[in-house]
Amino acid sequence: MITLIAAAAENNALGKDNQLVWHLPDDFKRFKALTTGHYIIMGRKTFESFPKPLPNRTHVIITRQTDYAYENCIVVHSLEAAIASCPNDEENYIIGGAEIYRQALPFADKIELTRVHATFEADAFFPEIDEKEWKIESEEFHPSDEKHLCAFTFQTFTKR
Repeated sequence: MITLIAAAAENNALGKDNQLVWHLPDDFKRFKALTTGHYIIMGRKTFESFPKPLPNRTHVIITRQTDYAYENCIVVHSLEAAIASCPNDEENYIIGGAEIYRQALPFADKIELTRVHATFEADAFFPEIDEKEWKIESEEFHPSDEKHLCAFTFQTFTKR
């Protein structure tokens, strides 16, 4: 199973200059809870935005650089090769960036989206979710508070 997992603003903004433009601790907790123990597929720039590999996950990095390598990570040169390197009988997560999400949408079975209830200036955007192809299975609203400057909703979509 292929699941896209992302946090995107109302205008589908994902980030700017390879960084998130908000800080939502509960979103990080959900991301960790869902992806721990699984394969996570990402583009090279997304991988390099982390201070170090995320613990307890198998990293699959997509890059055009033929000589790219990173210890204890799987490096491939296409989304198809990334998917093929993951176990078929498990949930595998696509974690970004924007171009990888766009390429992966046709392969996805599920989308775990944190919809951030604000708009942001960005240079990376999540693809539009076509309501004819996807249906919302669950939603959980979280108001803004002292740790979360923006309200947000956890949304789970499945393919129709």
